[in-house]
Amino acid sequence: MHTFTHQVRHMLAWLLLVVGLGIFLAPPAAAVITEHEYVPGTIIYQSRQSLRDVDGQPWQAIAFKGVSDGGSSNFSLRLVGFPGTVTLDRSQPLTLKSARGKLLTASDTSQEIFTDSTAEPHIGQYNLQPILSQLQPEQFWVVQIPTVDNSQIEIKVPSWMIQEWQIVAGKESSIPRKQS
Repeated sequence: MHTFTHQVRHMLAWLLLVVGLGIFLAPPAAAVITEHEYVPGTIIYQSRQSLRDVDGQPWQAIAFKGVSDGGSSNFSLRLVGFPGTVTLDRSQPLTLKSARGKLLTASDTSQEIFTDSTAEPHIGQYNLQPILSQLQPEQFWVVQIPTVDNSQIEIKVPSWMIQEWQIVAGKESSIPRKQS
């Protein structure tokens, strides 16, 4: 009986070890890129991910590209914090800092989503199109979001998420072009 109990404990220990290693060594989840027809003739491709800033506060990162049937497109990043926890400074650009110290900036385009005075202070939108070719996906980046109290919120963005953003940025319209 003692030997049987010992064998069961030994098997459970191995099982826990294998499961534990599987959790830590598993690759990140596959990209989940969605496609929606925003308005007739315009497709929106997007990647949504949940992140936490260095203080542990939750953020939603939505990288998206709008493509019209005329071929025009834009690539933006919307960052959504928890309501009531932060007020973003929309007069300042978003800063992206690479693991190697390279700095890139993206202009605030929040006025595109807030057309009246009810702008949500915890939501910011930024134009990544001009810096897209410099946003190298083989390394992590730190997004630095300016706030009205002259501080910055920092969010570490893993390299696999940058790669997912690059996939979204490379999407083309799936709308059949009209023949004239």
